[in-house]
Amino acid sequence: MIRSGSAESRVNTARVIHTVMKMMMEEGFIKDVFRRFMGYPVPLSASVINENRNAGTRNITIITEWGQCEMDRGVRLPFCQKWTLQCDQRTVKNIVPLGPCMITCAELLSSHSPSGTRRAVIREASAHGVGHQYLEVWGCRGLEKSFDLTALSKHGKVYEDAQFACLAWSPCEEKLLYVAEKKRVGSSEKASPSSANQSGELIVLEEEDKNVYMEDWGEGLVGKSVPVLCVADLSKREVNVCTGVPPHVSPGQALWAEGGRGVVFVGWWNEPFRLGLKFCSNRRSALFHIDLKGNCELLSADSGSVSSPRLSPDHSWLVYLQGRVFGPHHQCLLMMLYDIEKRSSSVLIDVIRRAGKGQFAGVYDPLPPQCWASNSEEIFFSSPCGNSKVVFSVDRQTGRIRPVYDTSTTSSEREFGSARLLTVINDLLVISCSSPNHPPSLVVGFVSSRENKQEVQWTHLGGADVCEKFDWQDIIITPPPEEENHQFSGLTFGAVLLKPDSSSKSGKIPLVVFIHGGPHSHFAAEWNVTAAALTKLGFAVLLVNYRGSTGFGHDSIDSLLGNVGSQDVKDVQRAVLHILQSDQALDADRVAVMGGSHGGFLACHLIGQYPEFYRACAARNPVINAATLVGTSDIVDWRYSSVGLHYSFDQLPTPEALITMLEKSPIAHAAQICAPVLLMLGGKDKRVSPYQGLELYKALKSRKSPVRLLWYDGDGHSLSRLETQSDCFLNIALWFQQHLNMN
Repeated sequence: MIRSGSAESRVNTARVIHTVMKMMMEEGFIKDVFRRFMGYPVPLSASVINENRNAGTRNITIITEWGQCEMDRGVRLPFCQKWTLQCDQRTVKNIVPLGPCMITCAELLSSHSPSGTRRAVIREASAHGVGHQYLEVWGCRGLEKSFDLTALSKHGKVYEDAQFACLAWSPCEEKLLYVAEKKRVGSSEKASPSSANQSGELIVLEEEDKNVYMEDWGEGLVGKSVPVLCVADLSKREVNVCTGVPPHVSPGQALWAEGGRGVVFVGWWNEPFRLGLKFCSNRRSALFHIDLKGNCELLSADSGSVSSPRLSPDHSWLVYLQGRVFGPHHQCLLMMLYDIEKRSSSVLIDVIRRAGKGQFAGVYDPLPPQCWASNSEEIFFSSPCGNSKVVFSVDRQTGRIRPVYDTSTTSSEREFGSARLLTVINDLLVISCSSPNHPPSLVVGFVSSRENKQEVQWTHLGGADVCEKFDWQDIIITPPPEEENHQFSGLTFGAVLLKPDSSSKSGKIPLVVFIHGGPHSHFAAEWNVTAAALTKLGFAVLLVNYRGSTGFGHDSIDSLLGNVGSQDVKDVQRAVLHILQSDQALDADRVAVMGGSHGGFLACHLIGQYPEFYRACAARNPVINAATLVGTSDIVDWRYSSVGLHYSFDQLPTPEALITMLEKSPIAHAAQICAPVLLMLGGKDKRVSPYQGLELYKALKSRKSPVRLLWYDGDGHSLSRLETQSDCFLNIALWFQQHLNMN
């Protein structure tokens, strides 16, 4: 006979079932929130492909490229959308969508021709079960040209990244310029000791051992080692690799010059060895010109760092960005102007050391692909400014800088918190705008004429037309006297606070402190899926721009060198205390902290230096011990610069240097950590070895301190795969709910 359990056991079973069901419902709600917020489309680029003028009216056809995440399949879906803008001189009167959005899958790069009648695409596809790359040219009547680049075997894989890549039409629209990996001679091609190239020159096919180490350009650029400039001639149906590029530089960011007779490119020094390039604007590089016969000329100084060359519509000027080598990995940059006729460069925008609230704070971001006004008199760009991102213009002749789309006013007076310029073509500005509670949206407007500097009339074009029901505000904080940096006194820093809708909360709100990585990067008052989703789940989120962040002048960046682990830690703690004291709705007894990379470094510092303050921590690929990281990171120079030490390529670690790195690391405070720690590590991270996180994991486990580690074997530093992003967010939300007693 089967006996039923006791009443007490039945009650316990019911409680367990209730708890499990509640957890499943919570997980489902968290996933739904994250899926919905990740699903908002993000504008990536824009092009004008046609313009008709008739009796004072203009009809402009614009095409925009977008990205959208489909979380159920774990894929990012690229698509394009077209509109016709019906305009009266410099005012948009009406917008007509031209059909539904069209998916553009398997495209690595795309580019519209100057006339707008042709579109070039670099595509990956399978041929006989083998992955091939194709260059396609599409016209008004379908596919016009197709090159099987893999079968042609003139080079390796085409570069599609943000550092090197380009796909540029020549003015005659018969040539395309792009960057690819240099062809490596395989064993099947080594039967003959030599062969001849198209110029008749002998080239030696050296025996290559497959086990010889090949350097690459680090995190996010794995496998990209020796880039070459390539030209596809559409009329001749041939592809050629440009000769004459100096062997000690790696070319990229190329564009046509001299009406298609030459090429301007950025060359990064690859000797004595390559350092990580992604997120690093301090790598030695210069601007070069090469003609199609292989004659190469240096255009800029060769002792700095250079990026973003952009040619004026009249072909008389080049504008580009220039910075220092080594030191801060990202910095306030010079905007340089190169006079093509006089063959000389001058400073158009200088480095901004300091800026007041709402004032122009310097250039930090790459220039958009098209940034010139049609008269070649103004350059347009977007850049961090305090807690915002603002679109500016600079007059080529006077150097006068003015805001074009200003988001730096108080949050109650503006529709959007930040703006990013996508392009300016034929004086039409296309800008992506967003706020912490408003997903990205596109606006368009015409550049004011030089004679009549009226305010630009902005028109909504497309994108998300929703506003989430939570509040946000940006904050400027002044450090107290005891936390001043006396070498850089008087600096301020910023923060952005997101709060759930007050009508939906009955008690005090738990606070999540979210710290950006870098450290020389920036949290703008813009759409941030993680911050927005946490706010939707009932947390307040504080995004902190500690001293050293971009958007506050170069003194702020320099102030952090040698002061990591102290100044930045105190700034974050000061921001938290400031907001807790000024907002009584926040719960000072339920505060958690999270961050990635340097943000993870700071999160782990905070729970070690203030062990009784924080109730939980989540860290993605954190720096834990700078001394053990120095030999494994792709940016070894930053390991020295961050702690205030000089770096050179022949640098060898000394006991004193390693002690300094150790003392400034979170591992020095690990014995004091008592807050539960969630670690998320990428197994293929080349910037911060995953064994950094493992070092903290073992230290906490040995002390029986609560710790959980998630290892994502196929991910790098950014943990960017959609499946990984979703899993990280779910675990972070559940971790904070559990340890902040939100269940």
